[in-house]
Amino acid sequence: MTSTTRPGRYTLGVLHGDGIGPEIVPASVAVVDAAFDAAGLDPVNWVELPLGAAAIAEHGTAVPQSTLTALANLDGWLLGPHDSAAYPEPHRAKLNPSGTIRKHFDLYANIRPAKAFDGGKAVVPGTDLVIVRENTQGFYADRSTYAGTGEFMPSPDVAIALGIITRPAVERIARSAFELARRRNKRVTIVHKANVLKMTTGLFRDVCREVARNYPDVSVDDFHIDAMTVHLVRRAADFDVIVTENMFGDILSDLAGEIAGSLGIAPSINSSDSHAMAQAAHGSAPDIAGRDIANPIAMILSSAMLLDWLGAKHADERVRDAAARVERAVEATVRAGTTTRDLGGPASTSGFAAAAVAAVRAG
Repeated sequence: MTSTTRPGRYTLGVLHGDGIGPEIVPASVAVVDAAFDAAGLDPVNWVELPLGAAAIAEHGTAVPQSTLTALANLDGWLLGPHDSAAYPEPHRAKLNPSGTIRKHFDLYANIRPAKAFDGGKAVVPGTDLVIVRENTQGFYADRSTYAGTGEFMPSPDVAIALGIITRPAVERIARSAFELARRRNKRVTIVHKANVLKMTTGLFRDVCREVARNYPDVSVDDFHIDAMTVHLVRRAADFDVIVTENMFGDILSDLAGEIAGSLGIAPSINSSDSHAMAQAAHGSAPDIAGRDIANPIAMILSSAMLLDWLGAKHADERVRDAAARVERAVEATVRAGTTTRDLGGPASTSGFAAAAVAAVRAG
């Protein structure tokens, strides 16, 4: 990633999405605004863009072309969760909004931390790891072909899915994992299933090992995906950076989020070398939408990850400072006992956000 000094204001997109999105995304905006102010930065220029069910109603599509065009000219964006399973046909059968955006901008790296909080409900206390998930290929049919999907039915009784692994895609996600490990505890774990999927995940493992030779200061090990689920449950605190293919990464990151305390605290960003999107790892939770009880931590911390990415890209330490302020504020708020019901507390979505804003201002 190249670093270029970027003066002036940052322009970030806001896509509220569906379900709890219109509650947790504004909560994140409020905390980011407070962090920018505390870090001495000019206020963020926020640009709201249509996406999801509201966009279908107004524009006839979940992801309008105008939204994609606008996103290309922004510094980054916050994407709320979507409830594509509830969209009317033909929209339900199409690639979902986040998948559409990831594919359009080639956001090849899905970075998903899992960190236990003091005062949280971690299954494995001390968990502090990051799953680096290859985001463009693998065994998800919507990402394994240039056009259409890699899933098809030659007859009503036969269904086939293609799993694609290529050297260039593995090389770039492996580099992302090793660069991240250098900034953390210098340990990378490769997850695969090369004992059965010898050619595909075998290639993934082997190329990651090849990339590892360029990082002699980083220790490397590898595990089969089934064994890795057991290791996470038993000793998640022993792991640092985990790199894996698309579907394995999706499964492991949900597991790791719960181990750290709740999917409600599981953040992520989807990024390329030029674009990044903050997106909580959880879904839209339509059953609790509009009740002001959703946990906004994952979305707030995803926003902090976006700020850190921006700071690194533009060599702007003030933005990285703002990201750190958001993280510290969330940790302090949880430590003080202000949590939503999924973490055992009574706080509302807006109440947690207000407490986090106050924590940012308190330093």
